[in-house]
This record gives sequence, C-alpha cells and structure tokens, in this order.
Amino acid sequence: MDVEGINLSLKDLLSPPPVMPWREFADWIRMGNDHDVVWGWIRNGYIPSHKVGKYVMVNVALLTQQMLEKEWAV
Repeated sequence: MDVEGINLSLKDLLSPPPVMPWREFADWIRMGNDHDVVWGWIRNGYIPSHKVGKYVMVNVALLTQQMLEKEWAV
C-alpha cells in the first residue's frame, strides 16, 4: 500500500514497533506536514514518550493500550 508516498505493508499496520522516534511516529500517523503538532502532544504529555540519549521515542505500545482502554471506558 502506498499512502502519500509512504510504502506500508500489512505487517506495518498490524504490528507496529513498541517504540519509534517521534518524527517517524509523526509520519506514521500521517502528520508529516505537522510535526510541530505532534511535538506539542509529546511535550504536553498527550503521547507517552521517553528520551533515550538525545532521541525522543514514542511509546507506541503504551499509547495503543491507553487508546484501547479509553474505548472501553466510554
């Protein structure tokens, strides 16, 4: 599948990595033109992240878990 110039396989969609660099995460959720918005979400604590050395990594596994729990809480 080619969406906005990004090649994605079914595996990419069904099993994301547990963590990924925040810019790569922004591209993955199709916010490539709005990286500053994603950075704001991270800075404000809306997206779980962790700094590893000089890199900020998004905890995709925890975000997925939080979103699934939120769906059931409604």
